Amino acid sequence: MPERILQVATAMSGQANEKITEIKAVTRATRTLALNALIEAARAGEVGRGFGVVANEVKEISQRVTVITEELEDMFLKLAADLQETAQTARGDRFSDLARYAVELMDRNLFERSCDVRWWATDAAVVDVCENPQDEDITQRASQRLGVILDSYTVYLDLWVADKNGNILANGRPETYRLKGQNVSDQAWFNEALLCRDGGHYAVADVEQNPLLNNAATPTYATAVRKGGAVDGEVIGVMGVFFDWEDQAPMIVKALNFNPEERERTRVMLIDARNRVLAASDDKGVLSETFNLRVDDPARGAYLLEDGSLVAYALTPGYETYEGLGWRGVIVQAPRSESANA
Repeated sequence: MPERILQVATAMSGQANEKITEIKAVTRATRTLALNALIEAARAGEVGRGFGVVANEVKEISQRVTVITEELEDMFLKLAADLQETAQTARGDRFSDLARYAVELMDRNLFERSCDVRWWATDAAVVDVCENPQDEDITQRASQRLGVILDSYTVYLDLWVADKNGNILANGRPETYRLKGQNVSDQAWFNEALLCRDGGHYAVADVEQNPLLNNAATPTYATAVRKGGAVDGEVIGVMGVFFDWEDQAPMIVKALNFNPEERERTRVMLIDARNRVLAASDDKGVLSETFNLRVDDPARGAYLLEDGSLVAYALTPGYETYEGLGWRGVIVQAPRSESANA
């Protein structure tokens, strides 16, 4: 609707300018005729005196019409500008709301991932394998248990359990990812998870391609596994869960309600705190493009590019206890083509 108002305002301004230009042309012609009439009346002397009075009246009327026309022109310009600004602001607000919805929807999803890892780290099979890392039967049961979880929670690539030294003890998809014995002690998420002060805390790593998962892109959520599964128990290992970003994220950025014409000229993105494109509705630039976002208000905003494209953005508000990672939703919409405006 705001875009339609903007189109109507632009059309109204154009038509008003056309009509005012026509009035100005008629006024100029009238003044010319009045001037010619005065010249001829002067030449006619006493005979043309009455005609000269009429010519002067026509000239004065023409001047008054000119003043009125200029006032009308100023009024229409101000009204059109106000209407365009109001419509543009409303459109920007709408798209900023949509951008916030997209990033908030993703963070609601990822909040659940932070809950999952804290819950599953207390699972008996997970605790057992960390307490008895050399027992093959326990290791096998832990892997089977993780596989059962993955069968129900299909948003994950894999689930891992590692000992305190970073050696992977078990994972949920050993037939796909042969990871037992691999070491992850150099990973920031692993070391941050070891430092979690109790079972209510977790570590998170931004979206990256993971070499151990065939270079699939994934954000990682991890927490410490504790002796006996107690909230404040001794740290005996780490559990990490790996969200299937490449399958799940596109559904978020492609879910906004645009009609087919709008969708063709609209790009919806999620970008991280460094403006790196994490997901895009056109599937372009993911994890390789840095979007040049102009941020006036950190929380949300909208602005126009030189080509008339609208850029709107919103910072994640986080969800529940998940503060988010400073991601933003961004929407870029190109202007309608001339054929679409016709």
